Amino acid sequence: MIIEYTGRQTVVTQKYKDQAVASLIAIEKIIGRATGAKVILTVDKYRKIADVTVKQGSQQMVATCESADMMTALRDALAKIEQQAVRQRQKATKGIRRPRPVEKSAGFGASIAAEASA
Repeated sequence: MIIEYTGRQTVVTQKYKDQAVASLIAIEKIIGRATGAKVILTVDKYRKIADVTVKQGSQQMVATCESADMMTALRDALAKIEQQAVRQRQKATKGIRRPRPVEKSAGFGASIAAEASA
């Protein structure tokens, strides 16, 4: 996975990169092979904003979190992406695993109708 870091009005330190890599590896295990990720860290006066985008094929998962501490904002954004990945994975498997439709036999319906009329 290719991870692109951008710091707006701030410097992206190794501590932030390590946190992002650890979480993105866990996310990649959930969704399979992800093509790329973008981590944008922004400082605006007293607000620290973390914006994380993970791209897998034609789908994108995006999360933006804001906090007084950059590490908290980054951790929250990565947690949201992980929740989206779990939901996406469940949705994919839910569509595949369906029970077979029950076939109505003439004997079964006829026996119920005969018991009801008697």
